[in-house]
Amino acid sequence: MSISLAIDTSTSRTSVAIVDEGAILWHGFRDGGTAHGHALPALVAEALIAQGSIDKVVVGMGPGPYTGLRVGISFARSFALARGIEVIGLCSLDAIATQVRERNDFIIATDARRKEVYWAQYSNGARMTEPSVDFPADVALKGLPMFGEGALKYLLTADDEVQFPDVVALVEIAKNPDLHIQLPIYLRRPDAVPTSERTP
Repeated sequence: MSISLAIDTSTSRTSVAIVDEGAILWHGFRDGGTAHGHALPALVAEALIAQGSIDKVVVGMGPGPYTGLRVGISFARSFALARGIEVIGLCSLDAIATQVRERNDFIIATDARRKEVYWAQYSNGARMTEPSVDFPADVALKGLPMFGEGALKYLLTADDEVQFPDVVALVEIAKNPDLHIQLPIYLRRPDAVPTSERTP
């Protein structure tokens, strides 16, 4: 038996789940692109009431906006360190792709703000490209079906059911060591930078 705490803050949704070998013991989320810092501790506190014993932490590593993504990753690492348990990082886009029924080539796109999207291409459920950040119109030129919050925001899909990472799926994805990643996928610098680093 291995009980996992799964966390993702790579999109405007903060998601948390506790999963025991495929059985969902607790699952919850809060929406709000700037609410991750408040939502995540509250969700985890609720989750731990249902199941206090955790064996490992699984966390979405992006791509995603810097501030929100950092909240989830920092929390996951601190939680795991305090309990002396393993933390596994995974690409958040993969946890959206698991929800797509399309079995041929398709694209997952999330909102990167600045009128851009984070995206990756998939084939038969497997990621074929590294995550990138581009303008929606440029990604649309590939002519493939698109899914995700970013695709919906920029009217590149009508599918509003597949938008956010499925944190329960993250636990399943974590079973493949080849998909584990160590570093956050930021893809660009944060929106807020020190005054000394700004271009005149």
